[in-house]
Amino acid sequence: MKKEIRTVVYDDELRIEAYRFEGIVQPFPSHFHEHYVIGFVEKGERVLSCRDREYAIEKGCIVLFNPGDSHACVQSDGGTLDYRGFNITKEVMCSLAKEITGKRELPGFCRPVIFDEEAACRLRLLHEMVLNGTGEFGKEETLLFLISDLLQKYGKPFAGCIPECRQEIEQACKYMAEHLTERIYLDQICRYAGLSKSTLLRAFTKEKGVTPYRYLETIRVNEAKKLLSEGVPPVEAAIRTGFSDQSHFTNYFNQFIGLAPGTYRDMFSQKEGGGGQHET
Repeated sequence: MKKEIRTVVYDDELRIEAYRFEGIVQPFPSHFHEHYVIGFVEKGERVLSCRDREYAIEKGCIVLFNPGDSHACVQSDGGTLDYRGFNITKEVMCSLAKEITGKRELPGFCRPVIFDEEAACRLRLLHEMVLNGTGEFGKEETLLFLISDLLQKYGKPFAGCIPECRQEIEQACKYMAEHLTERIYLDQICRYAGLSKSTLLRAFTKEKGVTPYRYLETIRVNEAKKLLSEGVPPVEAAIRTGFSDQSHFTNYFNQFIGLAPGTYRDMFSQKEGGGGQHET
């Protein structure tokens, strides 16, 4: 059986993460990120769920996820997935938008799946530059051309990508964010939000695209990513983000991110190249 290869690099100059997955069979359950994701499918066929719709993605597809977009995918052809992608924080995207549009405003992508050969060529070129450690300004130039092209064709104000949420749902989100290190009960969330359990579950899932518990696990993983990038050991990161045990933390982290916590932490601790490769 062919090994799964997961390569991840953090580029200090561009301040973006580059992923390459080869031979992947792992499904990804419904989750979201606090950053932008721009990815390219090189091989395989998957069913992607995003923004309450399903998409058939295959070789040549580009995926564009805004921060907060709930998405999930599973292989549909019995084969494996080869994928390249970038994770870009809101801060970095805001700076890129300022360079391109002159306005320091968060952009949004109106379509999660596109076919665009020109953008795909730029994406692949930039990805190779980051993985190979290219240091000249051609790398930054390619990134600006890529983002400029995508924003011009598929961009809109980020505020237009955020669904209207009832105040009670935002209260529930606030409570979970403030108490993520603790053991939280549904009763507590409902009292804070002022909703019954059944109403909260239905309304929350409709608005956010994930259940309240999945939302909690996702923000815990996102917080753990920040700690790991600062060099915090996985065991400590698990404790500080409210996971019940190390195996529970590792399982969720791998499901959502596609990497083990230690592998993700190593990406930031590498002195040369800024990243590493992991086989399973």
